Amino acid sequence: MKLYTYWRSQASYRVRIALRLKGLVAEMVSLDLLKGDQFEATYRALNPEMVVPTLIDGDGPPLVQSLAILEYLDEKYPQSPLLPADLRTRAHVRGLAQMLAMDAHPFIVPRVRKYLEQELHLDEPARMKWLTHWLDAGSRSIEDVLVRDPRTGHFCCGDHPTIADICLVAHLTSAKMLCDRSPAPYPTVRASSTPAWISRHLQWNTHSGRPAHKRRHPFKFQRVCGVGQFALVQNLRRQMLRP
Repeated sequence: MKLYTYWRSQASYRVRIALRLKGLVAEMVSLDLLKGDQFEATYRALNPEMVVPTLIDGDGPPLVQSLAILEYLDEKYPQSPLLPADLRTRAHVRGLAQMLAMDAHPFIVPRVRKYLEQELHLDEPARMKWLTHWLDAGSRSIEDVLVRDPRTGHFCCGDHPTIADICLVAHLTSAKMLCDRSPAPYPTVRASSTPAWISRHLQWNTHSGRPAHKRRHPFKFQRVCGVGQFALVQNLRRQMLRP
């Protein structure tokens, strides 16, 4: 199994989390989206959209789009299921995941930020205002659903992590990384076990005995990351776990 990824990609991070939860090992092929690695002919042949992630599993054609990859992994490797058994509850979880992955995330991806800068000539404060608006809108929408829905448990739905939790973790990480946004205004998110799950899944890679965040978390996935970025991770976890 091989995953084409980018250390700061929210979509790639979703897939890396899913692989971790299911105990699957994949070769990580890192692309630098800012340098344009995704436009190389060899990668374009794998993913004509020229985005990440792309998953190669066996001899079949490449798999693209993170939510589709999550469902593929859940169906092929059913251990530690990422979707509930109940039909209506599965639809609910998919809806939560799509609110973040399809309604909020597309507004903040590198190609959109590049367009805002190079085509619309927005300065950095205006671009940051754009990013903050859409990240906050996603966080608020999830909070509003979770606080009202009786199915909200220790996680977004019930007592086990699902694709909704994967998308939430990735979303909150992007919000902190790009705009230094705190989860403090969203008490239901903070009260769930999702923050504690972030802390747990950052700790250890069960396959190597090394800290999992060095291979999984955006702040540590880039090899040149230093103490400053690790401090951001710690700060995010402290804010989310604070009563």
